[in-house]
Amino acid sequence: GVKWIHYTSILTTHVVFLDLQEPSNKRVRPLVKVTSLANLMSPSKNGAVRRFGQTLQSMSSKSPGMSLRASSKGAGPTPTKRRNSTLWSESLDVHQKSTFSTKEIKRQEAIHELYRGEQDLIEDLQMARKAYHDPMLKLSIMTEEELAHIFGELDTYIPLHEDLYAKLTESAAGPSGIVGQIGQIIIDWLPGLNSYKVYCSHQLAAKALLDQKKQDKRVQDFLQRCLESPFSRKLDLWSFLDIPRSRLVKYPLLFREILRHTPAEHPDIASLEKAIAIIQGILSDINVQKGESECQYYIDKLEYLDDRQRDPLIDSCKSLSCHGELRNKSGSKLHVFLFSELLVLTRPVTRNERSCFQVYRQPIPVRDLALEDLQDGDARMGGSFRGAFTNGEKAKNVFRVSSLDPSHGQSHTLQVNDVYHKQQWLNCLRGAMALQPAGPPRVRTETTAGPVSSRRRSSTVSLDNEEADENHCPDAVAPSQSKTRLEKRFRGSLRRKETGV
Repeated sequence: GVKWIHYTSILTTHVVFLDLQEPSNKRVRPLVKVTSLANLMSPSKNGAVRRFGQTLQSMSSKSPGMSLRASSKGAGPTPTKRRNSTLWSESLDVHQKSTFSTKEIKRQEAIHELYRGEQDLIEDLQMARKAYHDPMLKLSIMTEEELAHIFGELDTYIPLHEDLYAKLTESAAGPSGIVGQIGQIIIDWLPGLNSYKVYCSHQLAAKALLDQKKQDKRVQDFLQRCLESPFSRKLDLWSFLDIPRSRLVKYPLLFREILRHTPAEHPDIASLEKAIAIIQGILSDINVQKGESECQYYIDKLEYLDDRQRDPLIDSCKSLSCHGELRNKSGSKLHVFLFSELLVLTRPVTRNERSCFQVYRQPIPVRDLALEDLQDGDARMGGSFRGAFTNGEKAKNVFRVSSLDPSHGQSHTLQVNDVYHKQQWLNCLRGAMALQPAGPPRVRTETTAGPVSSRRRSSTVSLDNEEADENHCPDAVAPSQSKTRLEKRFRGSLRRKETGV
């Protein structure tokens, strides 16, 4: 009882302190909802940028709205704190507003949005430390090492954004607070954003650890109490930790908006164009490093049933084009990874409370990959052996991947949830195949015996030439063993006919 009273008093102290300075989550005239860096970069960089936006976007989901607990006195739920949404023009009187053109007012509103956004970000970073990190450390809910892994160097970014906030404040002139030139201020400040490379690269591992720690009842209870407190604005901890990334991808939009309302003769034109080019380069560099980190993260989680499954090309993979859950022809769930050099099919498993991915059959080098877009109804799902005697379900949203290397001799019919995700997989696969260096064409050779995997399942019928035993590693059964097994089955069948059994 004493322990929880102490816990509650600490949390209440932080809530009271934060309530005094925490405005609402309503921003000042948000420009455009950013879902991907693809909207911010030149077409030549869209492919790389999209992963940074999409991958982390999938990790930064907001907590669903929920009713807060009513107090013991029967009062309604405590309302969430709201942020000040005052526009720049609303701070002017009628006379002041009449001295500015409509274009200048829009320019100042765009600059004010940049200014207010920095202020909000600073408050959120401070809150992440004071409302989450410090109490969990003091109450021993998580260890210092675990918190360092989850929060990273978040504290070091507060002075960075305070610097821009201070410079924007100083540049405001006169009672109206109008900002003259801003371009050079931004150019001088932007190089500091390179420090986000490490933070963004570690986000995937940080999110995985946080999700794992949420299984702890104490962590779960603490985060739930925070979520129900007014200061959280109904955002969970990860939303706060992901705010810096979402701010990064918004800078190009903010700069473009200022540029759009800047007169052609204004000295800021050239400097703002330069600032946009600089931030695009920074985001591209962050994306590359983040992509390499994500790729290595999943490579480290691969588990091989046989050493022969480990293709040496895995060490050359520096990026992960896409990954996700698909179903094979028998209906089994597979988690498929398309690395830059390999297509790897796996099964998610847990080993000693650690999630990993057990490699299924042999990874297929992208250079040997063959892709077939199957029309709805072209393949039947439901199992290779049973499907020979029953009418399997006609499948939708299906495609087939296979290896052109005769020594692999494997083919997989894979099904996705909908047309959209099927097209995404096809685009990623075609893109990865197109990036492979040109070489002599490899042609699948059809022989009487067929590849090893075909000989091993000649007693079954399969529409897509898939493996009957999905746990079996290719080449694990020698050709002679496979032939002997089939001969024994054939002789046994003849004996049963002769005896009438």
